[in-house]
Amino acid sequence: MKGYRLSIIRHGMTDANRKGIYIGRTDFPLSDEGSAELASKSETLTYPKVHRVYSSPLCRCKETAEIIFPEIEVTEVEDLTEADLGEFEGKSAGELIDREDYKKWIKSGEAPPDGESIQEITARVYKALHGIITDMMESGITHSAVVTHAGIIKTMLMGFGIPKYNLSGYSIEYGEGFDVITDARMWLNEQAFEILGVCPY
Repeated sequence: MKGYRLSIIRHGMTDANRKGIYIGRTDFPLSDEGSAELASKSETLTYPKVHRVYSSPLCRCKETAEIIFPEIEVTEVEDLTEADLGEFEGKSAGELIDREDYKKWIKSGEAPPDGESIQEITARVYKALHGIITDMMESGITHSAVVTHAGIIKTMLMGFGIPKYNLSGYSIEYGEGFDVITDARMWLNEQAFEILGVCPY
């Protein structure tokens, strides 16, 4: 049975990332440092040869895709957007540390005020994955890249990946991520994929 491989990659660094600010859906571009780091990784590491690139519509992801995969047109997928952090958007951990709702969010994943819950994010991530894998099946594409956000990648792997990992405290580096693979039966029957390892190589 034909396999469908995804290289799921985190966007490069922004100025807000460097400052430790939660940006969620706030549309920051890559910083000069972030762009340079991605260019360096593209020269020193091996990114996969893919047939299609799917990306969050936010600038930091589209710009990352254009640096890593310059010859492939980017297909935007709305549901790959980072979590809506509600009242936590634009604030640092230091500004939020004394808030009880922030402590609950860190400890249990409870939705931020006016933000998304884990359940809402997981449902949206499933919709994104299902759309991407279906598109690959219909197009006969066997290897694609997905450029998105750290929170979305963790939700993908913890929600649909085999073997199961707890990645809640795991840091995904900029411009890096994981390779996964599924087939029609595994995805349609189990809504699952196999985690192969890290990417780039």
